[in-house]
Amino acid sequence: MPRKYTLLINGQSFSVDVEPDEKLLSVLRDELDLTGTKYGCGEGQCGACTVLIDGRAQRSCITPISAASGKSITTVEGLAKEDRLHPVQQAFLDEEAMQCAYCTSGMIMSAVSLLNQKQDPSNAEILQFMQGNICRCGTYPRIVAAIRRASGAMKESRP
Repeated sequence: MPRKYTLLINGQSFSVDVEPDEKLLSVLRDELDLTGTKYGCGEGQCGACTVLIDGRAQRSCITPISAASGKSITTVEGLAKEDRLHPVQQAFLDEEAMQCAYCTSGMIMSAVSLLNQKQDPSNAEILQFMQGNICRCGTYPRIVAAIRRASGAMKESRP
């Protein structure tokens, strides 16, 4: 039986009437028209659906809406501030870290989560953290370079 859930997404409050086991990905895309988060495998293995829940990377395709309610959810649409891209988004552009770009939003969200947890990760730490994100085009070296660039940019902007 559908229930009403209040979600805080990208700083805005949304109410939805859905089943408790409805997946967050479906609510984002189908109910709220936030289509930056992609459907990949539907099993939490590819990372295309990654969002931040309370600042940490989470696979939205396997997260029931009941588990996300009352938490702060950030999608790729919520990263930019005013007319300025988030440093990770800008770094992905600068390093040309995308080819087909299907995985890019999930890669960016995972990278933001990593940099929220560790300001200056080593290449090995980046590779380890990003392990669950799959890029079928194979742009991994550019993705790592983008995360390193974003780390530097974020370090420079901190007081």
